[in-house]
Amino acid sequence: MTDKNHKRRIVFQLDAPQAGAIYLAASFNDWDPAVRSLKRQKNGQWKTTVTLEPGTYEYRFVVDGNWQNDPQCAGRRVNDFGSENCVLTV
Repeated sequence: MTDKNHKRRIVFQLDAPQAGAIYLAASFNDWDPAVRSLKRQKNGQWKTTVTLEPGTYEYRFVVDGNWQNDPQCAGRRVNDFGSENCVLTV
């Protein structure tokens, strides 16, 4: 049984004023970018908030169809596609 008090609201954001669409693909959503889109803010940033249980997760942004890492995330792990995923510990 999960204790809701241990879950944390995590804000994912990316500065991409020229982007048309940004999605979040991650280990917590089966790497399906269609599950979570980011919303454009007036200042050109894109944001979404996800509630996660404590643990370690990997993620990437999909910007106009191109997979890219979060420049604000220092943690990285090599993936099976010859690039890296961002690593988040909650």
